[in-house]
Amino acid sequence: MPRVGLFIPCYIDQMYPDVGFATVEVLERLGITVEFPEAQTCCGQPMANTGCTEAAAPLARRFVEIFEPYDAVVCPSGSCVAMVRAHYHEYFHHDLRYDALRPKVFELCEYLVDVLKVDKLPVRFPHKVGLHQSCHGLRELRLGSSSETIVAPFNKAKQLLELIDGLELVEPARPDECCGFGGTFAVSEEAVSCLMGHDRIADHLQAGAEVMTATDMSCLMHLDGLIRRDKRPLRCMHIAELLAGRPV
Repeated sequence: MPRVGLFIPCYIDQMYPDVGFATVEVLERLGITVEFPEAQTCCGQPMANTGCTEAAAPLARRFVEIFEPYDAVVCPSGSCVAMVRAHYHEYFHHDLRYDALRPKVFELCEYLVDVLKVDKLPVRFPHKVGLHQSCHGLRELRLGSSSETIVAPFNKAKQLLELIDGLELVEPARPDECCGFGGTFAVSEEAVSCLMGHDRIADHLQAGAEVMTATDMSCLMHLDGLIRRDKRPLRCMHIAELLAGRPV
């Protein structure tokens, strides 16, 4: 049985712990023994995105030290996984430890589809669901085909959602548009960020979504704030919660 390390992003740990528990529930239901190394810290993405790359360096080195012993590392966040797989190179310069760990770090849906080959899920979720495709997962991890690429359509998150009994996927008009969060972008460009978020929400509501889901709780955190302030009839839930069969 593979030894799987669970990497939980800072904002999930602090504000959305149920997403972490749902991730564990999904993996354990599939027979995976999950370990949570308590020494883990932030992946360094907030600092790197703001241009403080040197401040992220010790966090990158710490990540490799902590997760190096595992056969696989699974994380319910495309953006954090993208940070590790696509942006850690400058901190290691062909370090063999990082080179060995890098291909073993997976976003949750990616691990379920590509490694475990999941083709059935014993859960029910009788609601209309709109899938928000987070930018990092879509364009850096290639969790799905994006509109600017000429490839056969595919989508790993959608593939899993289609296995859930009673769930009806609805398609927004612009299925791979950014929500406007972008980490510190939402602080430095607040007005633009909010306008982009409102556009995403309106698109999903027009499609008939009752629940909006995504592979990144950071995107959903941004959208949920706008939804709550405007009192819109839409609920945000991380895809791990749907895969675990959590109620709305």
